[in-house]
Amino acid sequence: MAAFPFDVVAFDLDGTLADTAPDLTAALNHTLEQLGYPVVPAGDVRHMVGHGAKALLRQGLAAGGRSDEALVERGFPIFLDYYEAHIADESFAFPGCEAALDELAARGVILAICTNKLEALAWRFVDAIGWNRRFPVIIGGDTVGVSKPDPAPLLATIARAGGGRAAFVGDSITDTTTARAAAIPCIALSFGFHDRPPAELGADLLIDHYDELIPALERLAG
Repeated sequence: MAAFPFDVVAFDLDGTLADTAPDLTAALNHTLEQLGYPVVPAGDVRHMVGHGAKALLRQGLAAGGRSDEALVERGFPIFLDYYEAHIADESFAFPGCEAALDELAARGVILAICTNKLEALAWRFVDAIGWNRRFPVIIGGDTVGVSKPDPAPLLATIARAGGGRAAFVGDSITDTTTARAAAIPCIALSFGFHDRPPAELGADLLIDHYDELIPALERLAG
């Protein structure tokens, strides 16, 4: 088998590797209920994910007509406690994802995660879903002091994975902006958690299913 053109392939987590919206929605709405604010429909939460838990809570409160940092700080531990206890109750890997990860690993690619989720929560999710041996490197939104779209987390992810030629896979404008800032080629998913049409994300390539990932990476290396 010919050598694969990338040494490292890094992935966003929420909305890219897995549909985590059901559990994030449950945690957000539990928190909003505890604070006495209206819950948010699951479909709306999908467009709020990607900037970390505090940003999600901030947007959830804003949807109910309140924007108050003191309330965000009050709700944050409520959110974390609930989400940690229910982190993978209803979340699931996107179709074809695990097969694509297996194929990349079989070709000698180091798999890594670069997410704005808190690192401890990302590791907890990976363990809960049975992926603890797939990803030797996870960089979270709190790991290096800044979060995406700053390129530092992605660059740190690649460095900790051993360096070499790398690509990034994501689902949002945050991911594509991060990749561009890091000068790393990027593939975006037409599914996942978007706040705009996928064609407007600015990725190098756009795929509709994980079955297309490895051919897309090979084309990207072109």
